[in-house]
Amino acid sequence: MGITLDTVKSNPKVIAFLEAANEYLGIIGYTEHGFRHADTVANLSKNILTHLNHKEPLPELAAIAGYLHDIGNVVNREDHISASALIAMDILGEMKMPPENIAFIISAIGNHEEPIGEPVNSVAAALILADKADVHRSRVRNPKMIGLDIHDRVNYAVERSFLRVDADKKIISLELTIDTNISQVMDYFEIFLTRMIICKKAAAFLKTDFDLYINGTKLL
Repeated sequence: MGITLDTVKSNPKVIAFLEAANEYLGIIGYTEHGFRHADTVANLSKNILTHLNHKEPLPELAAIAGYLHDIGNVVNREDHISASALIAMDILGEMKMPPENIAFIISAIGNHEEPIGEPVNSVAAALILADKADVHRSRVRNPKMIGLDIHDRVNYAVERSFLRVDADKKIISLELTIDTNISQVMDYFEIFLTRMIICKKAAAFLKTDFDLYINGTKLL
């Protein structure tokens, strides 16, 4: 394939755009969407396909899609899905990635967000699951605001998040540990139910089931 996640991460445009995107989202009050989130989603995306025995280049393409999926926030939050895909297409084209590989990546990026996203290929399915699994208190920029914003409060309440892939049982499980003194479990479903629905679709595309565990109890 030639182009790897490491080469993409060292691209000057990628560095500058991700840094600026995260800064802009911070100004308007969104959770962290910078290098930490990009790294987490990239690694999870690759691990999902690797554990499910998908052959290269698909796991590496999933990693790249995961790293670039939110880069369009540098343009605008509202339309960041399309912007991310187009920016990724431009950067990867400049890096001479084969068009057929770019197609996998930009279709995945363009479908990673509910309610319009769909798991159109295995890279997209992995990206959806990885992105929605990254809920954690480390993403909250200002803990003092958790009383005012339910998204910050739910993220801050999550002490541990783990995405488990069991290839033998064909189950992908999102395991969360939530401090219910900060946020109730129902708060999670109030804002994340649509995310869990798209996760079930993504898991089904990968021929697996999707389970959700919160504080050791299976809820989906």
